Amino acid sequence: MKDFIRVMRMAFRQRTAIAGVVISSIIIAGFWGINIGAVYPLVEVVFKGESLPGYVKNRIVASEEQITKHRARIAALQAELETDPGERKAKLANKIQVEKLGIASLEKTISWMRWVEPTVVAYTPTTAYPTLLFLMGFLLVGTVIKLGALMANLMLVQVVTERTAIAVRLLFYRHALQLDLDDFGDTGSAQLTSRLTNDVGHLCGGVNTLLGRLVREPLKLIVCFAGAAMVCWRLLLLVMIVSPLVALVTHSLSRAIRRASRRVMSEMSQMYGMLSDSFAGIRLVKISNTQAVERAKFAAGLQTYYQRSMKMAFYNTLSRSSSEFLGTVFVCLGIVAGGYLVVNQKTHLLGIRMSLHPLEVGQILLFFGFLIGASDPARKLAEVWADLQRGIAAAQRVFEVINRPVRVRNPDNAITPARPHGVIRFRDVHFQYPSGPKVLSGVSLDITHGETIAVVGPNGCGKSTLISLLCRFDDPQQGAVLFDDTSLKDMRVRDVRRRIGLVTQRTTLFDDSIANNIGYGCPRASRSDIVRAAKMAYADDFICNKTPDGYDTVLGGAAGVRLSGGQMQRIALARAFLRDPDILILDEATSQIDLESEHLIHQALAKFLVNRTGIMITHRHTSLVMADRIVVMDEGQIADVGRHEDLLGKNRFYQSVCGGDAKQVA
Repeated sequence: MKDFIRVMRMAFRQRTAIAGVVISSIIIAGFWGINIGAVYPLVEVVFKGESLPGYVKNRIVASEEQITKHRARIAALQAELETDPGERKAKLANKIQVEKLGIASLEKTISWMRWVEPTVVAYTPTTAYPTLLFLMGFLLVGTVIKLGALMANLMLVQVVTERTAIAVRLLFYRHALQLDLDDFGDTGSAQLTSRLTNDVGHLCGGVNTLLGRLVREPLKLIVCFAGAAMVCWRLLLLVMIVSPLVALVTHSLSRAIRRASRRVMSEMSQMYGMLSDSFAGIRLVKISNTQAVERAKFAAGLQTYYQRSMKMAFYNTLSRSSSEFLGTVFVCLGIVAGGYLVVNQKTHLLGIRMSLHPLEVGQILLFFGFLIGASDPARKLAEVWADLQRGIAAAQRVFEVINRPVRVRNPDNAITPARPHGVIRFRDVHFQYPSGPKVLSGVSLDITHGETIAVVGPNGCGKSTLISLLCRFDDPQQGAVLFDDTSLKDMRVRDVRRRIGLVTQRTTLFDDSIANNIGYGCPRASRSDIVRAAKMAYADDFICNKTPDGYDTVLGGAAGVRLSGGQMQRIALARAFLRDPDILILDEATSQIDLESEHLIHQALAKFLVNRTGIMITHRHTSLVMADRIVVMDEGQIADVGRHEDLLGKNRFYQSVCGGDAKQVA
């Protein structure tokens, strides 16, 4: 619930719109009660052949006559009280008090009637049928005003809801981009996408419900109860004995709805994951002829989602049906009790005084009208409660991500060492992922600025983890990574990454122009800077001659142009060159490209790495010979360090890596 309250605080920042919601809700509730109140003048005035001025005048006269009778009864009771020996004194005193209360009530009626009489005489018809037309016109005008307020209310609620959705999604996306990399592994990105879209939608449905119906409907309910209380408040209290039962049923069902909602949203996240996996691996699916298997898995997921959705629908239906049944019980109880008082012209029910005077037909019909009028907002509130539970469940899932702690954080007092660094130092580095084995065990390594090193080793030996720590995607649990004598933990994350250019085996290109893909991460780069970087990466020739619109050619998407692996890698290299980094990292960047592209990339690197630090993770012999030193890793430790020629003569693993390639190059 606290997470949903946090969302509501975001919604209430829109003070003007919220004020409009409240004001329009008050107008709607007021005219809801006024329209129901039209029952009384129809029954007591028009259908008895009177006009409103005549009714007011007759009511004043009748009330004055009633006061005279009350005073006469009081005088008789007081005379009887003086002669009574003492046994009936308390009873007689009580009767006198009741008569005085009757006089006070009638005096209030006379005072009210005399106050409205000049207005009624001046502006209302003096015969019955024109009075009926007047009342119907008043009813239509009131309905138009109420509907206008309702339209304004719905639009303002939608404005607040959509703006809140934007704020929540921005907050979610901002934090999601700061999450640790392992939060995006497997189906992590699908889970995040599901929560950002589906769950935030349910959350904002709860906000819409709370600001709309949960403001509007209770006000209508209050107006109806207030109107019924004005007719006979004791009778209203009597018929409200079912209220605790309504509260109990609603509370029990709300917990079930919340649990069911969380399960449905969780299942939707699983389906996002299945879709993400099958679409991302569509080549493997097709070549393996496993379309039927994927369809079966998806159908099973849909069936589970269907079952959980139906369970939630059952709870929603049960909530609505039970509330409607209890509301009907509420109205029926009022009709039975009120009908008894009117038909028998009684003032007591079950020995309890309900009114000072027997109720009129018009009064009891007005009372019934208010009870029936209260049943509509009461029924809608039952639906509101179900929507609200879904919103609360969604808020919990959304804020599970927003509140998730991240391991890599900026220090309170950041240090900014000079550029470029002198030495990159790995000092006794130990690292283990939260849900995996230990990856690095006491790695120590110095890399001098201007030096190019290559890192080789079997899968799982810690090569990529070493790069992740240098890019500060993670921090070591023990030891430190330093620029000269400054630990990366003491630097701002942005400052660390500003010094680094990274090109990976899997090139990421966005659904945008080639120019914008090269300029990604450098918003101030000019077109000439982008072209210069592309020329340095030997990408300018194919961009200008082999794409339809040159640097404005859109990549990816349904209408985008597809490039070869080597062309994509050269664009990625141009992107890294444009950043003008102190450190260039190549993580298997040439492992899956043709020899021509590899040769061009090596030419580009040979020029660019002058007076820069280069770190390559590669097993390609042609790339290894470019390195000043080669680091051989095994089981999370550095097994050997040396030049290419030295390692070929003494390290068996390195010999196995370079054997085939060395022969090919020879």
